[in-house]
Order: sequence, then structure tokens, then C-alpha cells
Amino acid sequence: MQQLTVVITGAPAWLGEIREHLQAAGFAVKVYADKARYVARLADNGAALVLVDGDDSAWQFWTVTPKTSPATRRIPVIVIGGDAEQAKLAGADGVYPREVVGAELAARLREMARTMSDQARAELLEQCDDPLPPEAVEAIERFNNGEYYRQHDLFEALWMDDPRPVRDLYRAILQVGIAYYQIERGNWRGAHKMLLRSVQWLALLPDVCQSVDIAALREDSARVRAELERVGEDGMAAFDKGLLKAVKRVG
Repeated sequence: MQQLTVVITGAPAWLGEIREHLQAAGFAVKVYADKARYVARLADNGAALVLVDGDDSAWQFWTVTPKTSPATRRIPVIVIGGDAEQAKLAGADGVYPREVVGAELAARLREMARTMSDQARAELLEQCDDPLPPEAVEAIERFNNGEYYRQHDLFEALWMDDPRPVRDLYRAILQVGIAYYQIERGNWRGAHKMLLRSVQWLALLPDVCQSVDIAALREDSARVRAELERVGEDGMAAFDKGLLKAVKRVG
């Protein structure tokens, strides 16, 4: 069973108690005491669940913000304590009273966490052993030639036509390519948003899938995002386009 990461926001009075139960249940626990880079940290940490203190004055920020970004909106947000009706209106996926914090809640949270099922994981690994479809080969050629918008059309058709877990391979490359397209156009926001969105799909894939070097793509796209954050929205002229690497294949 894969280890899931639960993020606890703020500094709730029940932090120590729930952390102990979560760790005993096999979760990794991260605490976000400040709001900086909230969405980016959730994406990078592969958060499977967020726990929010409903009695925290900033509970609405912690609850609503993940739901506003395509990079994190699928992550369940659970509010503990506070006003249950207001929490539901704010988009919380679950609300529990403070009194239920304990082993029973930790067990419930495993059922609610965002994760790939063992069956889907096994299917993905099997499908990743298949050869890359001809359409994907062409799409990667387009990507590597800098035809980032054209690769989008080809990968999107594959992603829409394939209902299997391996479709996330095509979606991941597609989104990285569109981020690079936005960089070519000088669109900082569009590029940064798309790179954040791609993190969740790249994280699901093994290091090699259908001969695509996913480990290298993760590293390359992370460097591109770091460079975007370094130059900032007003500094696109200084962006190092040498970081826009080709999609690599192995074997």
C-alpha cells in the first residue's frame, strides 16, 4: 500500500493528537504553518488530503484556495470543527466535529484520500510496458521540434480516446508542452499554471512509461518552473529558453 501524504494547515490545538493517529495509520504528515506558495506546495508534496482547522481565522483561505486551481482542486479538503454549514458552502469535501479526532477519523480519512487504486496502479504499470502508439511518437517528434501547439492536438486526441490509466502519460506531456508554448509567447501565468497542473499526472507515472523517460521529464519541467519563478512575471525576457528540453526516450 502506497504511503499517502496528509497536509495539516495552520496550528490547530488537535495537531499533535491527529498527527500521532495519522502516522500510526501509515500516513506521511506535513504541516503548513504559513500561506506561502500553498497551491505549489500541495502539488509538489503530492498531497492526498488536506485537514483544516475550522476554528482558525484563516480557515476559508485554507479551504477555498485548493479548489480554485486545476493543479489541486481534486484534493479532498476536510474541515475539523467550526461552522459545518459554512465549511460546506466554502467547498469542503467533509466536515467533522473536533470531538472525533482520533484513530477512527484517521481510518475514515484513508477512504477519502485522493489516491490511485491498487488495481489502477497495476493496470498502469502493465500499460507502461506497451510500445508507444504511433500517434504519440509523432506528437513527441512535434514537441522536440518546438511545435508545442501541434503536439497538444495529437496528445489530446490520444488522451480523449483512451479510457485506461495510461492516458495520464499523454496528458502529462501535453501539459508540459503547452507550458513551453506559453513560454514562447511570453505568457508567464499560463506557463506556470500549466506546469503546476502537470505535476499531479507526472507523479502518478513510473520513471519510464511506454519508453518515455518520465523521470527526466519531471526534472526538466521542474527546472523550467523554477526558472519562471526566478525571473518572475515581468522578467520573461531573461528566461533561459535553453531549459526547454526535448522529451527523452529510453530503450
